[in-house]
Amino acid sequence: MPIQQPSNQIKLTNVSVVRLKKGGKRFEIACYKNKVQEWRSGVETDLDDVLQIANVFVNVSKGEVAKSQDLQKAFGTTDRDTIVKEILQKGEVQVGEKEREHDLSSIRREIATLVAEKCVDPSTQRPYPVGVIDKAMTEAGFSVRPGKNAKSQVSECIKLLQTHSKLPIQRARMRIRVTLPSADADKLRPKVLEGADTVEKDEQGADDWEAVSRYTAVRCFCCLY
Repeated sequence: MPIQQPSNQIKLTNVSVVRLKKGGKRFEIACYKNKVQEWRSGVETDLDDVLQIANVFVNVSKGEVAKSQDLQKAFGTTDRDTIVKEILQKGEVQVGEKEREHDLSSIRREIATLVAEKCVDPSTQRPYPVGVIDKAMTEAGFSVRPGKNAKSQVSECIKLLQTHSKLPIQRARMRIRVTLPSADADKLRPKVLEGADTVEKDEQGADDWEAVSRYTAVRCFCCLY
């Protein structure tokens, strides 16, 4: 005799699940991948294009649909769109192990690329290949922080490479040339040269003053006057 599957169970695959715990119970919705962020950013406004199926679950992986009385108790309504919008806005996106590993690997690669763009070998002043940086990150014990973008983790990575890896590395120095009218040189020269790692040129001419300096950090001279 064939086993009858409960009528309130629906099987779904390849979904992005958003989960919200409320009223002591767990509620989930099954969305198309990448559509959750588009909804939250305002790019997508049609719920039908976000949801794989128009329903609220207690467990998407098992296909268990939430009961109406539980929805009423937790949300104060059984209106599907109202409940789904709240879950989309306040819920947590569930990430599978393979997807999480892929995301972390992509972020790590992006961090290594950014470090390679910003740093050089102190002895040659040339950048390292991304592969060399990635190997040094492993040696230094660098771990990607989930939930943070690559750019925000670059400074931490560079500091760790400088202190916990054998790779000689420093931030690349930006070469900046500044020319000012002679009348302003005495007043503005100290501000221009402040923080320079090296000064290659510091010359006062008849009509203007010129300096060529290298800075580890990018300087802004737009507010000198």
